[in-house]
Amino acid sequence: MKKVFSKLKNLIPSKRKLIQLYAALLFNANIKGFFNGKIYKGASKNICAPGLNCYSCPGAVGACPLGSLQNALGSSQHRAPFYVIGILLLYGLLLGRFICGFLCPFGLIQELLYKIKTPKLKKNRVTKILSYLKYVILVLLVVVVPLLYTLVDKAVPAFCKYICPAGTFEGAIGLLSNEANASELARLGPLFTWKFFLLISIAVGSVFIFRLFCRFLCPLGAIYGLFNHFSVFGIKLEKQKCTDCGLCVSKCKVDIRHVNDHECINCGECIEVCPTNAISWKGSKIFLPPNEIDVKAVSEYSSEEEKALADAQKQEHLARNAKITKRNNIIKIVVACVMVGVLAFALIYYNFIDKPTEAPLPEPPDQPIEDNSPPVGNKVGNTCYGYDMEVFDENGKTGEMFNPANNKGKITIINFWGTWCGGCKNELPYFDQIATEYKDTVTVVAVHTHLDFENGNPPAADYVNEHYKDSDMIFTKDNPIDPSSKFSYDYYFKLLGGGDAYPITIILDEDGVIIFAKYEEMTYNELKTIVDEQLSK
Repeated sequence: MKKVFSKLKNLIPSKRKLIQLYAALLFNANIKGFFNGKIYKGASKNICAPGLNCYSCPGAVGACPLGSLQNALGSSQHRAPFYVIGILLLYGLLLGRFICGFLCPFGLIQELLYKIKTPKLKKNRVTKILSYLKYVILVLLVVVVPLLYTLVDKAVPAFCKYICPAGTFEGAIGLLSNEANASELARLGPLFTWKFFLLISIAVGSVFIFRLFCRFLCPLGAIYGLFNHFSVFGIKLEKQKCTDCGLCVSKCKVDIRHVNDHECINCGECIEVCPTNAISWKGSKIFLPPNEIDVKAVSEYSSEEEKALADAQKQEHLARNAKITKRNNIIKIVVACVMVGVLAFALIYYNFIDKPTEAPLPEPPDQPIEDNSPPVGNKVGNTCYGYDMEVFDENGKTGEMFNPANNKGKITIINFWGTWCGGCKNELPYFDQIATEYKDTVTVVAVHTHLDFENGNPPAADYVNEHYKDSDMIFTKDNPIDPSSKFSYDYYFKLLGGGDAYPITIILDEDGVIIFAKYEEMTYNELKTIVDEQLSK
């Protein structure tokens, strides 16, 4: 019976686990996103959550600080990095790696995997050396690569793109597992295969190695570790009480060299094993512990007066301790109530109150089609929907209109892009090259989203003036479905099957029939092959 109760007790989550679960739910309060397969795009997405929580997770209500940092460093907006770095400084100075131990959803996932009953690999000299790998990843993939690609006007958030398992699990799998995003499976390629393999490897490794990703690969933990010594909250060591017994280091599952160094995730397990109470929480004086008094044994008192005085002192201290304990309990109850209230409000707000509605896609415009032509639609084999879009050049809007459906007699390549989209800017030179090489037989129309068209990241006309002033491409601007909404989707983008991500490319034959559609970046060889095959018919 004792063994049964012991096992049941082990199933009860610790206070830290409850806080981790609470944080994971709070930062992913958009529960309806898991059911409708849509990413939340409200105002709170402009704020970074403290832990590693992918922006593209269907439940996420905030941005990932690591992804935001990479995008900011690769952005042409010079103020963006200062905003994100300021957020990271704030989190670091307040909490340090307390965030890793208590507030990171991906850290919780690894700890749950580690609970699976298997032989465990304990920390050793090799794991201590590997713990520095995350600093190499921080410097190279989070900072250097995005900055280098900025020089050639490309945005490459290298860590998110090539490594981040949180993005693969929370973002890609979280979205693709929903039937509403079944069409997005066409985007999958070698890069997703690599990241999926990496995710599985980290997940399996986390069963045997405590917090494998956090200890060896996470650049966000590397950043927060730099603030551990200075953070307002976390673990502290009183050196005058420390006897250097080493129990704290041996108890710790991560590769610390001493309490609260850059590897410490502030889990607090070392507090319980310290024989001299030298380790405690920073700010713990808020919850004053009951006073301990040294009352002599009754036999040591020489008179009744001394015994009475000692007894009075003892009663006074007991009364004071009772008041402190009562006050601490009240504070804990108030804090717990506030936390539950905040979580309840978040769940109600994001799932029932905050309902950013997108205007329904208007009926496609009527367009006459020739006899025996395929029906109008947005699938391969359909006659492509037509739509009049305003042409712009390096000087801005020209007043001219262009409709891809009317471009009969030439192959038409429709590319949807935006200046804020790194992948779009990466592939645009290939479209420019095709437009030049095949200008007599191919028309390339680059349809810029209405978002940030007039100002922002940077204005589309300014970008064209800087990079494609003499291009043979035709640049047009899409229009919002709902002109009254700042975050409205683009009409023609949605009409031709666009989802939540750019870029997409649609290719029409000489009769305006769709012969190819791709919902990710294109290469020059892909474009050339399709054009040559069509021209050879």
